[in-house]
Amino acid sequence: MAGAVTVEKKSANIDSLELSFVPQSPPTIKADECLVAVRSSGVNPSDVKALLGFMSHAVWPRTPGRDYAGVVVDGPPALLGKEVWGSGGELGIRKNGAHANFVVVPVASVREKPAALTMDEAGAIGVPFVTAAEGLRRAGGVADGKVVLVLGANGKVGQAAIQLATLAGARVFGVERSAQPYVGHASGSVTMIDSAENMVEVVRDLTGGHGADIVFNTVGSPYFEQANRSMAMRGTQIFISTIDRSVPFDILEFYRGQRTYVGVDTLALDSVEGALIYDGLSASFERGTLKPFPIVDGHVFTLDKAADAYRIVFNGAQNRVLLKP
Repeated sequence: MAGAVTVEKKSANIDSLELSFVPQSPPTIKADECLVAVRSSGVNPSDVKALLGFMSHAVWPRTPGRDYAGVVVDGPPALLGKEVWGSGGELGIRKNGAHANFVVVPVASVREKPAALTMDEAGAIGVPFVTAAEGLRRAGGVADGKVVLVLGANGKVGQAAIQLATLAGARVFGVERSAQPYVGHASGSVTMIDSAENMVEVVRDLTGGHGADIVFNTVGSPYFEQANRSMAMRGTQIFISTIDRSVPFDILEFYRGQRTYVGVDTLALDSVEGALIYDGLSASFERGTLKPFPIVDGHVFTLDKAADAYRIVFNGAQNRVLLKP
């Protein structure tokens, strides 16, 4: 019998989270939907935060999971048997998601996965690459010769942003809280800076005083002030997360520097919008110029072990975590 992870109610902490693994018959679909048999599904921090009650619009009970790779088993005849991939901000939040044997998605969101990717790799692309691609798009795009500074470079969104920026020919700097090399794939060199304390000086010195055209701030408030000082004239800073909700804001510095701030919340992007982002990524994954995240032993779980998967993501897993029916 097929199954699905279900959560009856939110929990105050990860250790008291109440999960059930329940039987799942193939859901009935509407004319504009497809039924996908899930082969793999990434586990994102937002999946876990939703379970813990940090997403006020999440519905209960429900099945988590925003990302998937699988096979179409019901829907338009032309799609039956296709190996597909996708990601949606509504999945696992406003409707049942992909931490199950089956997920229902709109026909308009269905995309064939690149043949170069395994099912596991395709299921783990998801939110990190959608976030990075959407952020860079909203920032006006990244191009050859631009300077990009990625804060939280070794996080999954940071790695995706660096892949996209170096593929476009940008000059890329990365920052982590401690001295460490860049651990992800890149199509060009990445200059790592060992802490936020000296990133302004390093970026300014190595760019002849120009600074960063785009700052991709995956951390938020702790880097806000120094990120501003690192920005070039007419630079853009992208935010996807934060620790503190309020930061000191110098309006004069903002408009004199002709800056732009971009906020990205991929929970607001549904599966169809996610598919459009996948359209822009697919060919590069097929050619191998973009690389999937490594699938690492100890980070792949069956659905009945979902609580273990959520726990290691909550505790800051360094590698991508995957659930497999």
